[in-house]
Amino acid sequence: MSLLKSFNNFPALNTANILLVENEEQFQQSLANALVEAADAIVNVRLAKSLPVPTKNEESRPRIDLVVFIINLTSELSFESTEASLKYLDCGYFLGKVCFMLTNARNASIPPERLDAVRKLASLLHCPLLFAEDQTPDGVTNAAERLLTILKVAAGHVPMTTALYMSILTQCTVLPDIDQPSFD
Repeated sequence: MSLLKSFNNFPALNTANILLVENEEQFQQSLANALVEAADAIVNVRLAKSLPVPTKNEESRPRIDLVVFIINLTSELSFESTEASLKYLDCGYFLGKVCFMLTNARNASIPPERLDAVRKLASLLHCPLLFAEDQTPDGVTNAAERLLTILKVAAGHVPMTTALYMSILTQCTVLPDIDQPSFD
């Protein structure tokens, strides 16, 4: 198994490559279809349950412009799989080429500690944290449009804007007193 490196291949003209990583694969396929339909350029979507990616065909693997970790908040395994997969990414990805997408955030049965843990992880890694509604077609379309905006920047298709700059603007910030929230 190999470390996924962000700058090992040259970018392709008018092409962007995105890797969707979801342990349970519930939302992954519908999001991939929506990304391809909504794109105005060529978008190649790769799917993975977790990292690392196999070393087979490593030479012909395209450059991955954006890695999206999809976390289902109702599943502890989903969060643990994401945490385990992060160590297989080259540190160059954390310069604007990784984001987290959360599903089922409106579910009342999720423990608040799980959401706090995801927020802390996104803040620690300086990555954007997106919320998606995976139950409706409009929610999937909106999630795809938000990802395409980030993907265009990460792939270098937006002049005068870099992935690092976009990452600074969209990074998740956690209040210093998150351990003791006050909702008064």
